[in-house]
Order: sequence, then structure tokens, then C-alpha cells
Amino acid sequence: TAIVGALIALSVIALVLSLVKIEDVTLPPTVKMMGLTAPCPLTPTSLSQATAISLSQPDSLPGQGISSYANDPLKAGDSLRECLDKALKVIPAAKQRDVPAYLGATAGMRLLREQNSSATDQVLAEVAKTMQEYPMAFKGARILTGEEEGAYGWITINYLLDSFTKYSPKGHTWVHPEAANILGALDLGGASTQISFMPEEGSVINWNEASKFTLYGYNYNIYTHSYLCYGQNEMLKRLAKELIAVRGELGVDHPCYPKDYNETVSLSSFRASPCTNRTDPRLTLGDRNVTLEGRGNASGCLAAIKKLFNFSACGQSQDCTFDGVYQPPVRGQFIAFSAFYYNFKFLNLTEGQSLATVRETIEHFCTRSWEDLSSSYPEEKPERLPKYCANANYILTLLLDAYKFSETSWNNIFFQMKAGSADVGWTLGYMLNLTNMIPAEAPVRMKGHVPSLWAVAVTFIIFTLALGLAALLL
Repeated sequence: TAIVGALIALSVIALVLSLVKIEDVTLPPTVKMMGLTAPCPLTPTSLSQATAISLSQPDSLPGQGISSYANDPLKAGDSLRECLDKALKVIPAAKQRDVPAYLGATAGMRLLREQNSSATDQVLAEVAKTMQEYPMAFKGARILTGEEEGAYGWITINYLLDSFTKYSPKGHTWVHPEAANILGALDLGGASTQISFMPEEGSVINWNEASKFTLYGYNYNIYTHSYLCYGQNEMLKRLAKELIAVRGELGVDHPCYPKDYNETVSLSSFRASPCTNRTDPRLTLGDRNVTLEGRGNASGCLAAIKKLFNFSACGQSQDCTFDGVYQPPVRGQFIAFSAFYYNFKFLNLTEGQSLATVRETIEHFCTRSWEDLSSSYPEEKPERLPKYCANANYILTLLLDAYKFSETSWNNIFFQMKAGSADVGWTLGYMLNLTNMIPAEAPVRMKGHVPSLWAVAVTFIIFTLALGLAALLL
């Protein structure tokens, strides 16, 4: 009788403990992603526990992108092996075949497709063939549109900063941050540049498909635009061509290059890119070589770069960048990454300096001679060092004259390559989209128990089962 009474009492207690203090909770995030770039700068620790990988080749970094292998597609596949080998070293062998792998190509390949579609197909075929040799679940290689590239960069930044939804360990639930916490994205590559942000509601007239997202149960309408041929490498080619066309001589002053620095270019090289291969009647020198002679003229450099933009197509409109392209007024804070960051990092301008300080620093740098620069920066690659003046003035022109950041809103731009502890770029956003890691629906709520009460309830259940078993045996 005593055992039966104790059994009943314990059963009641266990039942009560299992029902009280039940809360609606959502599970914390457990998914880990891995993005690789080639050349591969990532450390092995950032690649562990991956559930998906994506390969990209940012044209704002040193090294050749796959588009540079148009004349030798076999090397395009080989150029990815360093990254793929590194991935295999850090992904447990038992999980490798379950890890989906993607390759996304951006502006360099978009340009190649305009110029030579068959070479583009061959390059993509070779990189796909190489990736299929590795024990991973290859899911395909494709060329992203400019708007996709911009939108995926925007998703990456806000995902890493928990701007879409944030898990609260204390409340055991997900919270939705204010819209004001959504950041914009500024990306500058070698062949294109992108701007993406959430404008004031109702300010965008024509939405395109890439600018509408439903993430975690909330709708986001973003403005995103990509400018092909306005990446820094293509800008430098266009600037050189314009300077040569104006002078029409074999020796041409280059205001952005440091004094006493000379560079020889072949006019035939302008045909290698759709951005510069248009016939120009001012170029009457055939395929001869031309020497660009550095002058270190800061104001002349800025003026020459501004001529690369067709600002007159916008008239007096403030909702226009250049070439007649619509853009609503910039809003909120922005992260400027890729070549925006690399150039300003070199100039030590990534610590939130005022616009006046930025201008002064760039102007001073542009007046320094080649001898001064090469002795001051012996570790910097000599082919990159003379281009920082042009790159920096181009960034100023793009942000201030095109995107129309002001003296005040300049302080809302953060030049950085990391958000949290992860690298910023379009790659993560691309993976999240392809793997559906960001659901359209809000996180599913589940019934949860306070851990201490759950432990006590389990203890009483065990005692109840033990007493019940004892009662049957006696």
C-alpha cells in the first residue's frame, strides 16, 4: 500500500512538473556556412563544420579571375584547386560528399560573355569539370547578374549582423530588429560596382525581381543597381584610353600616376575589354605603344576621372546617379567593402575619418613622387602602388558625385571587410539563397521547458518507473 501511495504521489508530481512553466521558444541557429575565394586567403579555422561551400574569384583582389583564362580554359579549372584542396583538409572526410559546392562568377565573366560567349561556356565547363573531380556535391557553376551580386552582398552583411532576426538566449526566442538597423552595401570590384540599400518607403518607382525578398517572415524591398565597366580595373583602362585619345601622341601625361613613373601600354590592349574596345576616331596611332608619364597632379587626376561619368544625363535630378540611372536618396548606414576597403585601408582611411581628412590625405598622397612612394612602401607590389591615387579619387567621385553621399552622410559609410568575425562579400548571400538557409517564414515556435524543472520532472519520472517496477516484482 505504501508503495502504491508513493507511486501515485510521484506520478502526480511528475505530471505537474512536466506541465508548468512551458514556454513558446524557437531553436537557436546551428547552420555553419563556408565561402571560399580564389586565390584562397581564408584560414582553416574559418572553414570548419561547413554545410555548404561556394567558390568565387573577386576581381578586386590580387590574382587572376577565371575570365582571364579565356584563351586557355584548362587553366581556369586548375586555378581553383588551391581552394578546393584547402576545403578538403578541413571538412571531415565522412561529411565531404554531403557538402554542396557552388561556383559563382561575376563581372569579369559578364564582360567575357559580351565579348566571346563560346569562350565563356568553355571556361565554365572547365571549372565545373574540375569541381566534379572532388568528393563534394557539386551543384553547378553560373554567372550572376549585377543586381544579384549587389543583393547577395546586402544579404550577407545584414545576415552576419543579425539585422534580419536575432536570437535572444535570455528570452529563448527570436526578435526582429528595427528597420533602421538594416545596413546598405557598397561593393567595388575590378569590372563592376554595386550599391544596395533600403530606401524610404515608396521612393522606388520600378522594382526589379532581385530587389524583393521575404526573409524570416518579413518583406524587404531594396534598391540595388550594378554598373558594369565601372569597377576599378576597367576604370583605369578607360582613363588611360581617354587621356591618350585627347593628346593623340606617343607620350601622354597621366595626372594620377606619381611623378617620374612611366607605364607603356599598347593601344591594341584596349580591344581586350568591351569597356574600351569601341572605335574612337581620336585614336589615330593604330596599334602602337604609348607611354603614360606620371605627373602627380591631384586636382588634374580628380578632374580627369570625373570626365569618365556622364553626369549631364541626369540634369538637375537628385534621384539620378549618372548615365540617366535612377537612384533614390541614400538612407541609413553602409558597409563599403572589396576595393572600397582595400584602397582606403592602404591609405589608413578606414577609421571613420571625416570627409575633409580623407580629401586631404588623398591629395597629399597624389603629389608624392615615384621614388618617394617606392621607398616608403617596399612591400607593396610595384604594379599596384602607382594606381592608388586614381583609385582613391575614383572612390570619392563615385560616392559623392554619383551616389550623392554628403558631408554629413559620409559618416554613415564604414569601410570594412568583416561583419562580426566573417568576411563580407556576395558569396555568403549567394550560398544562403541557393541552400534556402534563410527561410521566407518566421522561425517555427516550439514548446519548451525551463531546464531546471525539466531535470526535476525527469528525475521524478525515473523514480516513478522504478517504484512501479518494484511493485510488480514484490
